[in-house]
Amino acid sequence: MISQHNKTGFRNPWALAILALIIIVLAVNITFIWYSANDQRSALVERDYKTKDRKANDEILSELRAQQALAWKVSLNKPKALVINTPIAYEISVLDNAGKPVSGMLEVEAYRAADASKDFATAFKEVSPGNYQGYITFPLKGYWELHVRVARGEEKFGVDTDRFKVAETL
Repeated sequence: MISQHNKTGFRNPWALAILALIIIVLAVNITFIWYSANDQRSALVERDYKTKDRKANDEILSELRAQQALAWKVSLNKPKALVINTPIAYEISVLDNAGKPVSGMLEVEAYRAADASKDFATAFKEVSPGNYQGYITFPLKGYWELHVRVARGEEKFGVDTDRFKVAETL
């Protein structure tokens, strides 16, 4: 046994291995500290991340306040059965807070949480004041949501539907 006969500690291979391990750990820690204290920032974090999020939150809150002030009512006539690759007629009516029809531009975005690349938008045609009609063809089966966006001049209003299922066949 080498370690029992060798009474000087620095000639012992175990002592040398432990000392080498301590030096390596210290070197790695010093390197991490140097990188974290260095003034150069990573490209993964934007310099104005704190104010950028605050600006985005302020924009979202002001948009929500504007929608609450409008208080438009959107009613969507949903079909009973939805099948892929079949054009489905939708009827949407929009009334303002006084109960008068809202005439403008209406767009419906079909949103699929499982595959965002399959999302699409469809413009609806106004058939009478405040009443819109359009056809939506869902390319995939599964769960979808509809995001209805109405614009009248500078006023914009949006409403989202609950999640619904599109079947492969009836």
